[in-house]
Amino acid sequence: MKNFNKLVKREFKVFLSNTTLLSVFILAPLIYAIFIGFTYRQGKVVDIPVIVVDYDHTPASTQLTEMLNDNKTIKVLQYSVKPANIKDEIIRRNAAALVVIPERFEAMMLQGKYPEVNTYVNTSNLLTANFASKSIQTVLGTYSAGAEMKGLQKRGMSAEAARIKYEPFKANYITLFNTTGNYLVFMWPAIMAVVLQQVIMLAMAVSFAEDFKRKDFLEMFGKENKLKLMLIKIIPVFLFSNLNVLMFYFFGLGFRVPGPVNWGMFLLNSELFILASIFLAVFMSILIPNALKATQVLMVIASPAFIMSGFTWPAIAMPSFINAFTSIVPLTPYLNILKISLVERGGGYLTKPFTIHLLVLIVVFFILSWLLLVIKKKKIAAQKEPELAAD
Repeated sequence: MKNFNKLVKREFKVFLSNTTLLSVFILAPLIYAIFIGFTYRQGKVVDIPVIVVDYDHTPASTQLTEMLNDNKTIKVLQYSVKPANIKDEIIRRNAAALVVIPERFEAMMLQGKYPEVNTYVNTSNLLTANFASKSIQTVLGTYSAGAEMKGLQKRGMSAEAARIKYEPFKANYITLFNTTGNYLVFMWPAIMAVVLQQVIMLAMAVSFAEDFKRKDFLEMFGKENKLKLMLIKIIPVFLFSNLNVLMFYFFGLGFRVPGPVNWGMFLLNSELFILASIFLAVFMSILIPNALKATQVLMVIASPAFIMSGFTWPAIAMPSFINAFTSIVPLTPYLNILKISLVERGGGYLTKPFTIHLLVLIVVFFILSWLLLVIKKKKIAAQKEPELAAD
């Protein structure tokens, strides 16, 4: 036990003296947390520029323009003349859409004709396009319904009868998860998990690669039990990872991100995620004992993991080989856990399949890492035998 404590102290000393590891584990998560939090702090996109070209200049077209402007999501940029080049004007004003109210708009409505209001949506950014088009559709739908009911009333129908005729049934839409549509609530847990996985992988790659260059470590490596050695190597990374989880949580409180429903399950799954990420990094670092190459391979695995995890784009829409690849990355099951526990506010039992997934990854990567350490020990011992014989 005394020797174990001595080795752990040595590991912490080596870890804390490495500026690369410190910057990866302390500065990088802190900077990411601040930048991501302030980037999505507002939670919802507001005041998206929308160009409105009014050819009619009547009370009806003015009312429609005002209704569009009253919507908090969009900000109307009013034009009285259609731009010479619609596409160029949308780009110049960074507008998400352009709405054209035609000539004789009011007159055609009064005559029972159906004037066309054309909307050109800028889909170069799907997020702002969706927000803007949804808001425009809501306003146009409300205005159209109101105009239709007024027309029926002018023809002698009562207000209630006009409403029932236009709307024969009532449709209710009830939001269940993230009811405010806050984008920070959706993105914060996922991005912080991505950051945590990447810093764990970088730290383990650097830690193992640096140690295999040290003579004192190679001597210790030949003498110590491999399971004990692996445990010693992962303790600093494991502890600092937990400190990062706490830091992310307190930053989340500052940005008003809701905490988990079941704290026990959240903490358990977070620990499993950290261990799974550590053992994946340990396996790759032993397999490729060169810091640069190991880091490159780990980043190739980790970088696309978020995109292919199914968190933003549904996994059912991806090819099976993509799903097979992402299933070996700890981030995939953990993001599903975060979605259920933080965004959807689901019960702990719903995360059970993903908890088992993380446990399987831990066991598999642990066994593979241990086997590689045994093989590496034999190789180093074989290299030393000729040296001893020469002496």
